[in-house]
Amino acid sequence: MFNRLCIIGIGLIGGSIARAARAQGLCREVVAYGREKNLLNMQLAKQLGVIDEFYTDIAAALENTDCVIVATPVGSMQVIFEQIKPYWNPETIYSDAGSTKGSVVSALEAVFGAVPDNFVPAHPIAGAERSGVDASTVDLFVNRRLILTPLENTDKQALAKIHSFWEQIGSSVSVMSVEHHDTVLAATSHLPHILAFALVGLLGRKDEQREIFKYAAGGFRDFSRIASSDPTMWQDICLANKQEIVPLIRQFQAELSKIEQLLVEDQSAQLFETFTYARNARQRFLDQQED
Repeated sequence: MFNRLCIIGIGLIGGSIARAARAQGLCREVVAYGREKNLLNMQLAKQLGVIDEFYTDIAAALENTDCVIVATPVGSMQVIFEQIKPYWNPETIYSDAGSTKGSVVSALEAVFGAVPDNFVPAHPIAGAERSGVDASTVDLFVNRRLILTPLENTDKQALAKIHSFWEQIGSSVSVMSVEHHDTVLAATSHLPHILAFALVGLLGRKDEQREIFKYAAGGFRDFSRIASSDPTMWQDICLANKQEIVPLIRQFQAELSKIEQLLVEDQSAQLFETFTYARNARQRFLDQQED
């Protein structure tokens, strides 16, 4: 499919893309670009056989590449696009793996004036608590959703090729608008991460005095798992999509206040109704996942 695939940001996501592409024979060569401070991580990627070569010089990394995927935190993408711009090739397909799409589009517009037609915005709905290339796996994207958010000017052939690329590494590909993506992901991913960070932060401060974590059960482990996610990445995501996240936080605060009032007033029937609705809503979600 591709002769030379360049991954910019060879961490969990970038490394897993590289592993999967190599395993499926989707590229003859895969290289990585990163800054000097990431040199040890890129050296490890080569030692592990995730990539063939790595570069700290962007021109060398991009030479003769026919596909470039930016897999860095979304907060750094504008800087990356500025580095790529002098070497932008209209014959190369460019994409990303960012968790917010509006910010990626804005970064491209700031650098190029408009989103180049050979750039295909993408977001794999996959991840893990650990970060770094040593956490990457060949099957991270298998049976996981991948969302493409093409614009009106996106080249159809580039879109079709990126669509096929993700399908061949096991993803279930969906297509939606940039705005719809950021609204949906704010509710299903970004807010839950904030809640996990907030709860674990609250209990962490209590644990320093009362050994809270010592007696935590499996439910706490399940709920708090995503609070182990990379803080830098989630800082970038939350700031990039705050216009969608802040209203959801306020709605969640209202829901908590309602439950608080039910408890204060001993409204057992309404409390039962609230919990039952939530349980049934989650079951609908599980049924959809099975389908």
